[in-house]
Amino acid sequence: MSSRSHDSLVDDQFGPRAEAYVASAVHARGEDLDAFGRFVGARPDARALDLGCGGGHLAFRLAPLTHSVVAYDLSEAMLAAVAAEAARRGLANVETRQGSVESLPWPEAAFDIVATRYSAHHWRNVGVGLAQARRALKPGGLAAFMDVVAPEDPLLDTWLQSLELLRDPSHVRNYSQAQWRTMVEAAGFRPTRCERYRIRLEFASWVARMNTPPTFVAAIRALQAKADAEVARYFAIADDGAFSIDTMLLLAEG
Repeated sequence: MSSRSHDSLVDDQFGPRAEAYVASAVHARGEDLDAFGRFVGARPDARALDLGCGGGHLAFRLAPLTHSVVAYDLSEAMLAAVAAEAARRGLANVETRQGSVESLPWPEAAFDIVATRYSAHHWRNVGVGLAQARRALKPGGLAAFMDVVAPEDPLLDTWLQSLELLRDPSHVRNYSQAQWRTMVEAAGFRPTRCERYRIRLEFASWVARMNTPPTFVAAIRALQAKADAEVARYFAIADDGAFSIDTMLLLAEG
């Protein structure tokens, strides 16, 4: 029986694949990222925090719009890759910092913008992480939460969580839009806008990015082959394993 913590599991999963996430087209682009940039606009005096920065694409989008950005993540290897990419892009105002979202090392009201993208479904305790984000955000500051959205329907939700966990054992849960709103409000934020998107995942690159073992790749494909008509239609499962999922951009004020 493993004695590793969940944080260690996340680090073990993502550290060796840091370069893949920096290079990932799914993470580097997206309607949510474009919309977020428009909502932020130019804020030359703002200090921003990217929680669970992964490959750093949210931090890279924020850097030209703000005074400074802290890219914060569990993985030292991921942060090294982000720092190298920021330097390559000439983004001198991107700083990296290692740590857990459940324990932020900054005082209250340290940031004008706090955002996270494709990270919260790995957090061991989302409520604590969101409360920490709220503590670190200035009153009236901008918060943004971007992630995969779970379907409200239990059947479809179970299918999505199963595929995610087989691909990546550090996955905790994708939350529904309603659950997100409840959690954000409970942390003390005031939601102001929510937009939904649909993205297509190419199967081979999706599993390669996480280096999913062949046994689990086969299990995912076997599950897809067994999907009933409703599941196959909702996720638009193709013969090659490609499928579609819902994502969300939820904006809120501190």
